[in-house]
Amino acid sequence: MLARHHPRRPTLAPGATPYPNHEKVDRVPLLNDLKPPAPLSAGALRVTPLGGLGEVGRNMTLFEHAGKLLIVDCGVLFPDESQPGVDVILPDFTAIRDRLDDVSALVLTHGHEDHIGAVPYLLKERPDIPIIGSELTLAFVAAKLKEHRIQPRTVHVEAGDTHQAGPFGLEFLAVNHSIPDGLAVAVRTSAGLVLHTGDFKMDQFPLDGRLTDLRHFARLGEEGVDLFLVDSTNAEVPGFLMSERDLTPAIEEVFSTAPRRVIVSSFASHVHRIQQVLDAAHASGRKVAFVGRSMVRNMKIARDLGYLNIPRGLVVDFKKLGSMPENKITLICTGSQGEPMAALARMANNDHEISLAQGDTVLLASSLIPGNENAIYGIINKLIDLGATVVHKGNAKVHVSGHASAGELVYCYNIVRPRNVMPVHGESKHLQANAELAIRTGIPEKNVVVARDGVTVDLLDGRASISGKVRADLVYVDGAAVSGTHERTLAERRTLRDSGVITAVAIIDPDTNNLAEPLEFLTRGFVDNQGALKAAAEAAKAALAREKTGKIDDLGDVENVISSAITRRLRRIYRQPPAVITVAIDA
Repeated sequence: MLARHHPRRPTLAPGATPYPNHEKVDRVPLLNDLKPPAPLSAGALRVTPLGGLGEVGRNMTLFEHAGKLLIVDCGVLFPDESQPGVDVILPDFTAIRDRLDDVSALVLTHGHEDHIGAVPYLLKERPDIPIIGSELTLAFVAAKLKEHRIQPRTVHVEAGDTHQAGPFGLEFLAVNHSIPDGLAVAVRTSAGLVLHTGDFKMDQFPLDGRLTDLRHFARLGEEGVDLFLVDSTNAEVPGFLMSERDLTPAIEEVFSTAPRRVIVSSFASHVHRIQQVLDAAHASGRKVAFVGRSMVRNMKIARDLGYLNIPRGLVVDFKKLGSMPENKITLICTGSQGEPMAALARMANNDHEISLAQGDTVLLASSLIPGNENAIYGIINKLIDLGATVVHKGNAKVHVSGHASAGELVYCYNIVRPRNVMPVHGESKHLQANAELAIRTGIPEKNVVVARDGVTVDLLDGRASISGKVRADLVYVDGAAVSGTHERTLAERRTLRDSGVITAVAIIDPDTNNLAEPLEFLTRGFVDNQGALKAAAEAAKAALAREKTGKIDDLGDVENVISSAITRRLRRIYRQPPAVITVAIDA
């Protein structure tokens, strides 16, 4: 194939950020007003993010070409405090549910939950979708699918490999991330060449020696990249990230100075960070125990495949720690994002068999995912109240992000020189910042597409443009139920959590539909310290009196009138009124 030479254009120096007086341009169209896209034009490629754009998590991108579909990643989003009772949030499969037989393959860029966590739910709808990925990624997915009793069809690939999936020619590139075996993927079709970075950064001294293959990026750039999908998570962070190796002294200091136990909390898939912790524990003469099912499972997989080097005798069974000196103990657990049911949160709440005490040291070896800040800071405060010393990214160099910062992104733009850019993986502010970086390197503004979940982007004749929008709702998993929880349900849960509930018992005269006796109130989580219930009872009585008898057909109508009147009255007194339930009984 002949190389396509792009016009010479100005470049932005690596690490530079937009000038302070650079006026931001709102490049996002009124995406909510978009209609469903027209049928795909012959020879075109359609790219549809079903998750990951406008949020950090549930990454899933759909490619459509020549009547076939290709999926890249299928991850989950973890709930925040506004979504009580929700376990995880899935991408919305509605757009492909009627076309599952057209799916040629599912490509997984790496093994983090926000990229693989929803795979079992997709395969429940079509179990034989071929899954393409690297060794560690496929191992993590296989273990997850085993719990769902699904036997996957997998295709193992390595950096540099090519694979044909229907009309999609796939080429895989090595990228450095906070988990081993990360891959970028180039997708070749008759519509053009697309390069999807997945999650990546440009650590020049990675712990495992696996560099982001910039030479491979450059070769594709010389061939001509028509659409570049680029990780946006750290687009607002200037310069270049520090190396993972630079964290080692701070981690070693924690282990050499901790007077009692060291409890390390990290992602269950963060193999690199766990390796650093194991090395520091071994050097300080401490034994290590893994706590938590996912942590134990993933570390066993990483060790068995050779991605984790564990000295003989270092890791012991959790149950054996009771007989060991406390200054020789290291615990590695989950819960670094403040998850309420994870081991660390349970320790902080004194709801775990491990009781923290004065002199213990807790090392939080992970970043803060946006939306989790309050939960994490709450746990940090509880740990400190228990007497523990808490070491985290805010007070020590114990974590570095796995996502490319602005300088690294600019470097890639200048190497690849794509015709079109579509920022992916990030909240709105991250996507916009990434778009501005691309523009500053000389990519025409009209060729930088800032989309959101569900927005379809068509690549035709070398130009990428927004073509419509498909459904891409949040799909909640609540226990064993998928999508049984809706926004109205969550609103009710938030009210119950924040304001409590009032049950009004009403004895109704069946002839007049008025109160035969004064209302009785039962409360949970609500304190009537302003005489509000007495006023609410009078409001309910007056509301019933105003209703014409003919308008009320049954006790359900009576209950609605009373509940509405009580809620209106309480809203005048309380900023957020409690939930109101009325039980009406004929006298």
